[in-house]
Amino acid sequence: MGNVADGIVGRLRAWGTHRVFGYAGDGVDPLLAALARVEEDIEFVSARHEEMAAFMATGHAKYTGEVGVCLATQGPGAVHLLAGLYDAKLDSTPVVSIVGHVVTTAQGSGYQQEVELPTLFKDVCAQYVQTVSAPEQLEAVLDNAFRTAIATSSPTCVIVPHDIQQAEVPEQEHTHGIVPSAPVTALPRVIPPEEDLDRAARLLNSGQRVALLVGQGAAGAAPEVAKVVERLGAGVATSLLGKPVVDESLPWACGVMGHLGTTAAADLLAGCDTLLIVGSNDPWTEFYPAPGQARAVQIDINARNLGAKYPVEVALAGDATETLRALLPRLTESERPWRREVEDMVTTWRQVAQDRCAQPGQPLNPQAVIATLSGRLPADAQVAVDVGSVVYWYARFLRLPAGVPAHLSSTLACMGSAMPYGLAAKLAHPDRPVVALAGDGAMQMSGNAELITVASRWRDWADPRFVVLVLHNGDLAEVSWEQREMEGDPRFPASQDVPAFPFADYARMLGLEGIRIDRPEDIDGAWTTALTADRPTVIEAVVDPATPLLPPRATQSQIEQMLTGLTQENNDRAAEQLRAQRTHEGDQRQ
Repeated sequence: MGNVADGIVGRLRAWGTHRVFGYAGDGVDPLLAALARVEEDIEFVSARHEEMAAFMATGHAKYTGEVGVCLATQGPGAVHLLAGLYDAKLDSTPVVSIVGHVVTTAQGSGYQQEVELPTLFKDVCAQYVQTVSAPEQLEAVLDNAFRTAIATSSPTCVIVPHDIQQAEVPEQEHTHGIVPSAPVTALPRVIPPEEDLDRAARLLNSGQRVALLVGQGAAGAAPEVAKVVERLGAGVATSLLGKPVVDESLPWACGVMGHLGTTAAADLLAGCDTLLIVGSNDPWTEFYPAPGQARAVQIDINARNLGAKYPVEVALAGDATETLRALLPRLTESERPWRREVEDMVTTWRQVAQDRCAQPGQPLNPQAVIATLSGRLPADAQVAVDVGSVVYWYARFLRLPAGVPAHLSSTLACMGSAMPYGLAAKLAHPDRPVVALAGDGAMQMSGNAELITVASRWRDWADPRFVVLVLHNGDLAEVSWEQREMEGDPRFPASQDVPAFPFADYARMLGLEGIRIDRPEDIDGAWTTALTADRPTVIEAVVDPATPLLPPRATQSQIEQMLTGLTQENNDRAAEQLRAQRTHEGDQRQ
């Protein structure tokens, strides 16, 4: 078998791993050498920073359904993995991290780069953290890391000291303390008990104003969701992660719920008397129906999510697709006037969205920039979205073609995730175009560095299209609006200003295409050029930081709080836009 490093790499191959994301360091030199010996089978993808490698591993798992794998050296390399691994933990994504460590004889001595790694990873990889302290352990430990990541949809960690990586692997003896293992696992078919399905059906059939809240756990269940909706005359809101599950062109699709959601989703959940939650554990609890307003049924494969965000009467522990299929024959079809109300909510939102996108910006309205992408996305595209104001515009205004995946750091909400996600998607499917949506703050945080990775790799891709939209407004806009809304405070320039940077020029310097737009009439052409280009393209859209991040159906106190902050800033333009959006929303509701 060779040494432990070779054994680990061999086990990765046995688990079907084709790509490892990481960054070099002396603590994993033997592992790097072992990867070099099998580079035709396993590709090592070097990120510009270990944090980006962990985000790439998480992105890989999200876009492929496989286990993501990342690799880092001891000390600072291990510390840098944490943000990406927490992203995997909070979005329930299987990732295996492999981390080097100082030699065993030096541990506990305060050695260079010595960090107490089991303690460091014990929260983020709570389901499984293990140190390989003897060569005989490697197969069982690595197998358990993969099995646990798959079974719990979470990140795990395997720590391998440098000297253990170098150690020869002996023939396994059949003796006490030696644990044989196999690189296999399986998932069960999970369906709720018949009596629970009957109770759920009785509750849902009795509802007159039924709403569905659909999350990422419903992935693959879109046909079943649609059948339930038609049977019950219901409407659908989605969580942010559930947005790609539902075709938002349908007349009952109300869009994303929550602070960054649509008026239709807010109205649906505020008006329903019955709620069916399918594969969602969305944290925006103030946007759920008020407790006592709606009777609720929840379907989730993870039993710990049942009843965790809303008072649920009937809990169905099971796979979303299988459970909905079992539930459907029990549901009775009847005419419910509520359906017409739902369709009116959707129509109203579409007019609100159109009005908002038609507002002038200085120089560009960011909502219009994102909305213009709708209808232009290729049917085989993959979308990556960063954190910040851009996720509001994505959630509200980008209509995804059916089957187009879109992923982001949702629950952790970590800036800088779009570029590593986009790279993971592209490397998994190099024959498909990628569109990454980011703000200028996120690009300066880490995106510019990973654009170097794009520049170094794009010539190997069957489809060279990798479009990066940068909303350049010179402001950390989401936090600026949070300061106004949540605190009634003015924007704090020292904390919020984003230094000027020539994103399009930078792209051209790297040998990519760069397009800078600051006129509304150029938006459409920029998307057309980027989506037909013969190389990756950065669209630098200079957009208005005064565009409000207004929650749907904002209360008067929220509006007044925002206006208080804007008055202290002497920001008359933003106040005017805020009032205009509020007026449009109110007019349409009437």
